[in-house]
Amino acid sequence: MTAMDELWVCQLGTLDYHEALALQARVRAARQAGEIPDVMLMLEHPPVYTRGKRARPGELTMGEDFYRAQGIEIVDVDRGGRVTYHGPGQLVGYPIVAIDDVVEYVRALERGIAEALRLEGLADARARPQDGPDYTGVWVGERKIASIGVHVARGVTTHGFAVNVENDLQPFSWIVPCGLDGVRMTSLLAETGRTPSVMTCVRRRVAYQVACALQRRQRLVSGARLQAAVDGVLTPA
Repeated sequence: MTAMDELWVCQLGTLDYHEALALQARVRAARQAGEIPDVMLMLEHPPVYTRGKRARPGELTMGEDFYRAQGIEIVDVDRGGRVTYHGPGQLVGYPIVAIDDVVEYVRALERGIAEALRLEGLADARARPQDGPDYTGVWVGERKIASIGVHVARGVTTHGFAVNVENDLQPFSWIVPCGLDGVRMTSLLAETGRTPSVMTCVRRRVAYQVACALQRRQRLVSGARLQAAVDGVLTPA
């Protein structure tokens, strides 16, 4: 493998959603310019609902004032998919990678996440490609545990996936998650009953399995190293 076959994995802790959007744009510009290999940002967000390009009126069923009163921001984004929730205890991954086939890319993310969850004890974690695009993600039985929504510009991806690890699931009940009426969201903690604070292990396992599914060699890099690599690369308008 060459350096461009690497996947730089950067663990960032908790990051504001808008800061994460800005960072993705800068990293994407550097990747499009060939200045860096593929990158995957791994992090958590403060509470936020995001609406993708396929979101429909009525998916935020309680009204925006209600959500803001709960301390949950609402952000419209350019990824695919509909409405979803991010919050503490949920693992979010933003792969910023060069791809040729977006469908195969999404299938690879599903494979990597499902394998990581199986290794965490969820033997029936699986994708549901046969059920159509509304069912993109990873499921345990009929319960959804991981969501995927991506954007591609000039052959490079942004946005990515969110895996429910030990997060509060209540905010999902206040929306139509992923545009699916009646869908039940779940988490690793809810499914296994394991003691909280498993995030460190799950974060590493998901990163490794996604890298394998993308046929990349994982390389851990610090936030400072990533920042230095993208400095001086202009973000396109």
